[in-house]
Amino acid sequence: MTENTPSLPVKEHLLKFEPSAHGGLIRKNSQKYAIPESEILDASASLNPFGTPFEYPYTGLVLRTLLDKGLQKMEQYPDNRYLEFKEAAAKFTGMGIRPDNIIPGNGSTEIIRLVAECVVGKGDIVLIPQPTFSEYEVQCRVLGATIKYIRQEDLPDISGDILEEAKMIFVCNPNNPTGKLLNREQVRELAQKCARHHTILFLDEAFIELADPSQGAADMVEGNEYFFIQRSLTKAFAIPGIRMGFGIASSRFAKVLDNARLSWNLGCIADTVSTALLNMEGGINSKYLMDSRDLIKAERDYLMEKLNRRGFKPTESTVNYIYVDISEFSMDSTELTERMAAHGVLIRDCSSFQESGKDHIRVAVRTREENKRILDTIRKVVSEWGSEQAESMLHDNLAKAATCGRLGSNLECDYYPCHFLGQDCTFCFCPFYPCNDERTGGQWIESSGGGKVWSCLYCEMVHRPEVVDDMLSVLTKEGCNKESVKEAWKKAMGTRL
Repeated sequence: MTENTPSLPVKEHLLKFEPSAHGGLIRKNSQKYAIPESEILDASASLNPFGTPFEYPYTGLVLRTLLDKGLQKMEQYPDNRYLEFKEAAAKFTGMGIRPDNIIPGNGSTEIIRLVAECVVGKGDIVLIPQPTFSEYEVQCRVLGATIKYIRQEDLPDISGDILEEAKMIFVCNPNNPTGKLLNREQVRELAQKCARHHTILFLDEAFIELADPSQGAADMVEGNEYFFIQRSLTKAFAIPGIRMGFGIASSRFAKVLDNARLSWNLGCIADTVSTALLNMEGGINSKYLMDSRDLIKAERDYLMEKLNRRGFKPTESTVNYIYVDISEFSMDSTELTERMAAHGVLIRDCSSFQESGKDHIRVAVRTREENKRILDTIRKVVSEWGSEQAESMLHDNLAKAATCGRLGSNLECDYYPCHFLGQDCTFCFCPFYPCNDERTGGQWIESSGGGKVWSCLYCEMVHRPEVVDDMLSVLTKEGCNKESVKEAWKKAMGTRL
């Protein structure tokens, strides 16, 4: 800003805000990598992999019919009381919830903002366990709150002293991105503790329908004016493009929030579609949602098993996404995410979550066919990265060997264990890979994702000093190219096999 540029008449702390990066990822990556949108698999968004209820005739829901019904009200202002929606949301939730406990919302973010606006003032302390959904912090910072971080694992035993100084605490259950779920008794104890210290507990149950609805805590809000629950319909029903959700609070608290929310925050389409979804027979235990939970469990178990590989440490999850520690992997989360996207598969880089750094990714649980594609793409990316690293290391080692000769043993090699005492590591990154010649000691092994891959684990030939000398006599003279590699194989390996 120059001296002549007038200042903006807004709160100063908002000048440093960045726009939300959520949403539109398929289109953005389609444009970036020139991949048709229809060919991109989005495993970064944690939506119900079972698909929408409109895909299953047994739900009795027809999207076209609902859209036509909603559009009939297009020329009217919505009824801001949202009586049918509240009735349906109360019925869907069960647990003794009544319509006067319900606050209609235009998706999670609007609900977070509403509660924050009604509760938080400038300088108020808001507690946020790490890592968790970033919108809690964003919406509270807009209002000038002071954010204090705590650890997720400290929640069950959080001290009264910490709660005493805080205006509100956000708890995502099951947590995003870790997938961990506090049970009902843990939530009850936390809610009671928060009430004693006059700290509002904002419990985000956006994924509870896809995890374990029996651990929901809606029946605990009445009589506790310091307890608020958020529900999102877009995750459970896989329709994030239609923004809809609702809050649950005691009748007194809910009335204040309902009066304060933006008028007409649900348009005619969202109101009509969401009311129909909430009225689905069986509610939270409808056949559609029970089938969804069964699919998620089976596919989550499959993905957990396949992701548990060298450098990947998946965290046990209760819901439709898996938080994976890749701190021991060769790439950081940003590079891995970018490389996956270039192949048309989107996963979540968790560096935007507090304290995750670049050591974690989140992978959505999808259908079996889609999960296989995720795993195949990971293998492809790892193979490509390994080839790039091998080629780079090979050229570096050849440059050193041109002046120094063989490099000798490298007992601290990060990539392969020592094969035998006195080995030479000039060609730890073998220019012949994959040679597919089992006479070398290499072999075909079963891949974790099915099929076979070539393994050099038991090949020690390129570590023999005499073999290295013969390879160097060709490669340092002619450079490393397809023809010279063939010649080096013939001279160094062919005569010894």
